[in-house]
Amino acid sequence: MAKTPAELWKDKIIGYRKKCQDILNLSDAIRYVGVINSYGRTLTGIIRPNVKPMLKSDQAKNEFFIISTLMTLRKDTESAIGKLDHAVMQHQKILIIIFQKDLVTYYISIDKAEKNTSKIIESIKKTI
Repeated sequence: MAKTPAELWKDKIIGYRKKCQDILNLSDAIRYVGVINSYGRTLTGIIRPNVKPMLKSDQAKNEFFIISTLMTLRKDTESAIGKLDHAVMQHQKILIIIFQKDLVTYYISIDKAEKNTSKIIESIKKTI
């Protein structure tokens, strides 16, 4: 019997959640992994246990909206400059690494003290 749209959606979210968990398991330096849609809505996300979130709920919503808007707007330039591999935003306290896959964006925060970010980025690419 064919799955209903609701069942297909649930399966997709479960798949995203598993990928988030797999990414979180790559390094203890990874604080948060989330998947957001093109409207900035969080489809799923996992904060590492015993890690205090840096953003309040409203701040996180705004951050994800900004990122999703950026990713959507830059789709127009893809044919001219090529597909985005990943983006890194360096803040004073953390690094944010963004990957776009299909219609979703993976948003990953990493401890600023981590010295081996390029290895983590390569591992994430293999995971997603």
